[in-house]
Amino acid sequence: MTTQEDFSALLREFEKEHAGTATPAPAIGDKVRGRVISIQGDYAFVDLGAKTEGAVEIAELTDADGNLSVAIGDPIEIIVSGKDEDSGTLLLGARHARRAHGSEGLRQAYEQQTPVEGRVSGVLKGGVEVEISGERAFCPASQIDIQYVEDLQSYVGEKLAFRITKFESGRSTNLVVSRRALLEEERQTLAADTRNQLAVGAVLSGRVSSIRDFGAFIDLGGVEGMVHISELSFGRVEHPQDILAVGQAVEVSVLRIEKTDNPKQPEKIALSIRALEKDPWRDVLNDYPVGTSVPGKVVRIQAFGAFVELAPGVDGLVHISEMSDGRRINHPQELLSVGDRVQATVLNVDTEKRRISLSLKDARKQEMSTNPDITPELTKPKQSFGTLGDLLKASMKKQK
Repeated sequence: MTTQEDFSALLREFEKEHAGTATPAPAIGDKVRGRVISIQGDYAFVDLGAKTEGAVEIAELTDADGNLSVAIGDPIEIIVSGKDEDSGTLLLGARHARRAHGSEGLRQAYEQQTPVEGRVSGVLKGGVEVEISGERAFCPASQIDIQYVEDLQSYVGEKLAFRITKFESGRSTNLVVSRRALLEEERQTLAADTRNQLAVGAVLSGRVSSIRDFGAFIDLGGVEGMVHISELSFGRVEHPQDILAVGQAVEVSVLRIEKTDNPKQPEKIALSIRALEKDPWRDVLNDYPVGTSVPGKVVRIQAFGAFVELAPGVDGLVHISEMSDGRRINHPQELLSVGDRVQATVLNVDTEKRRISLSLKDARKQEMSTNPDITPELTKPKQSFGTLGDLLKASMKKQK
């Protein structure tokens, strides 16, 4: 027996012994690992091992800016979404939708629950009409997206992935489809990956999903967290929409994770954007030494004084006793209004309590010495009603 024959015999023996231990082919919905072996046209092809190959649309592997996130040779982890019966190639990607051919192709997609590609052709009562492989299908309004959609017309002309939820053949094919089913599956897959990264202090990327008066909700990838308005910035924020917009990409730090009894939202996640910014109080001693004159803007007035913003996130307090030299003031509003620009002197800095004490006396003196014409409202007391005696005299005069 030749060496070649010996090798062939050994190979047949090996295959016989391991015939029952072969790895089963991945099923639809399985998460598989592989390596990108080629990129051709609209598809990237993935070697999944065991003589199995998969194909994923390029659109599945591009970021928001249209940049391809993988290269040939890169490892990849992805979901099996279907199978091309003609070639045996697995279809990969949570958003992958194959182009079905004819009624039989649609039946096959329905039975295998594989996504199909369709074009939204119009708006109907209660939903939209979708053209799939030459057939008309109906997608209820509640099934076009995860969130409520007010304007269905915005989807007309879009090519989207759908799952066939009802298939009835006959003189005409009756099709009902859902896009929401695919989006929820994708969201569950993303959520599982995101929860593996969730930890207090972790820095994650996300997108603003909605904005409220009290803060903004961030989609971290199948899981939502909330940034309270106080955690948006060190600077003063009147409303979250002043600095954020729906769809905007952001980086956030995880502050807290609280478990809940709600299966749809098993945790409440508190996030912060401010935590990733430089703390303006870190250099406050160098930026505002005691005795220096600093500009600022009045941002809040209380009965005891006025708060002056020196920089975003750094406020100082001018106590009512430090507003004027010599004149009695009953309320800071007699001299100041919100929005006023002032020049103040730093009296004290407490970095632990994050407090800066300011005075307007020196600035007021300098202002008076350089421009004596400003005295009317800032130095002259407002007209008094007089004493009780004065009021009695005036009353007696009227009676006479």
